[in-house]
Amino acid sequence: MTESEAHRAWTRVRSNLRESAGARLFEQWLKPMELIEDGDAESIRLGLPSAFMTNWVRNHYADRLLLEFRALLPQVRGVSIETRLAAPAAIKLVAETPAPVPAPAPAAAPVAAPVAAAAPTRPAAERPPLDPRFTFDRFVVDAANRVAFNAARMLAEPGVPRFSPLFLHSGTGQGKTHLMHAIGHAFLAAHPDAIVLCMSAERFMFDFVAAMRARDTHSFKQRLRGADLLLIDDLQFIAGKDATQEEFFHTVNEIMSAGKRLVISADRCPQALDGVEARIVSRMSVGLVADIKAPDLTLRRTILDRKLADLPEAKVPNDVLDLLAARIHANIRELEGALNRVVAYAQLTGDSIDLDFAVATLGEVLRGAQRRVTIDEIQKLVSQHFELKPLDLVSARRSRAVARPRQIAMYLAKRLTTRSLPEIGRKFGGRDHSTVIHAVRKIEELRDQDRDIDAAVRTLMRELEA
Repeated sequence: MTESEAHRAWTRVRSNLRESAGARLFEQWLKPMELIEDGDAESIRLGLPSAFMTNWVRNHYADRLLLEFRALLPQVRGVSIETRLAAPAAIKLVAETPAPVPAPAPAAAPVAAPVAAAAPTRPAAERPPLDPRFTFDRFVVDAANRVAFNAARMLAEPGVPRFSPLFLHSGTGQGKTHLMHAIGHAFLAAHPDAIVLCMSAERFMFDFVAAMRARDTHSFKQRLRGADLLLIDDLQFIAGKDATQEEFFHTVNEIMSAGKRLVISADRCPQALDGVEARIVSRMSVGLVADIKAPDLTLRRTILDRKLADLPEAKVPNDVLDLLAARIHANIRELEGALNRVVAYAQLTGDSIDLDFAVATLGEVLRGAQRRVTIDEIQKLVSQHFELKPLDLVSARRSRAVARPRQIAMYLAKRLTTRSLPEIGRKFGGRDHSTVIHAVRKIEELRDQDRDIDAAVRTLMRELEA
């Protein structure tokens, strides 16, 4: 293998890596690699400027590099990834530029790449890979999350931060990550050259351990503490990790002492974080602690409307949206996922979306999320709402004052229980299943035409769910 063959192959390999890895990851990790020209006929030597980068590329790209070179040069038997000290002429440049940032693991939040302070504009490839969907204007605000939303916007405002850190806590899938990314977007809009780092606590731990193994903790510390805005998600994952908590504590102290912005999230409030050191809990409590409560029915329905606006080709009836909002109440992520699934299945099968299609598509999801509402509960609540006696709903009376509430009760029984149509009919005075079908269709029709009926159904569903 001649040097010219190796160089031509390396040019092709770099091009392939840039395309497959993406511009941001390539710029941070793979672009600094250089071909070392004194490799033998059966091996390729590649050099990186730091042990930390070398360790990461070995762990993530060693096999890929070997396959790429073998595809072009079949005689290659190995690829060596080594640390090469910078040439004297380059030492000043390296010293003035913040250390490179580890690329994110697949399951963790992304990490921003710092740039030299003298750069007038941060290149697009080096901007932190914040999710473009997660902005403040796309966050649906309600009483359940208004405090957290307003606090997040306030922290992202230009000027001296009014408080730091901001500690967000809630159950999974309630919007913590959305708000964290929104803070990053807004802060960068006001400060385009700012250094923003966003990672999970698990990623913090992984990078810290990797830095210790590579004997390069200085680069790790410099990178984290040089951030203008540091976003750490899921703090609970470092519980019981003493060495990681020690470094995290000092990082938090440095960020706060420098008057920079810090946002932390977890699945519970600071005082409830078992296994997290008291001094870390104390630092988290110094700033503002804001919780995000589980969304109520109205908020879930509004979120579905917002999500549906992103799917203009999808035709989803209101009763299907009401079904999803009523049945899937613990997790916004699951709620949006259920809507995506219904739309995707309809596109794949060519079927139109209606209640039966949604129930067939999401059967196990709806059953798993459903609170066990009984027909007796429905009859009791509907009777109270319309100021009737429970016996009226199962009687033979056909006046509208009784018939309409009875139809609403049948409709709710079909929507909120797993009972079959014949079973529902029997619970309403032994009526036939066709009567139940007629009642369900009638209420669906009236909900589109009569605001009072629609409001009554929504109120009843909300109370039954609670």
